Amino acid sequence: MSALFNFHSFLSVVLLVICTCTYVKMQFPAILEQKTGFRGFFWKAARIGERLSPWVAVGCFAMGVSIIFS
Repeated sequence: MSALFNFHSFLSVVLLVICTCTYVKMQFPAILEQKTGFRGFFWKAARIGERLSPWVAVGCFAMGVSIIFS
């Protein structure tokens, strides 16, 4: 089943994209400088990870616990 049709998988993909983009922006800031177009999507995901990092961390923890126990 595709991650688009399974809500649990979709949330996992979204959290992984946010965390990955935030990490890449912290390590290599020049890669995510463009704020428009295709790379702008990843810039926005990195911005969400920077600004809402406690909530993203709680989401990652909850997703990990739910994957372990389901």
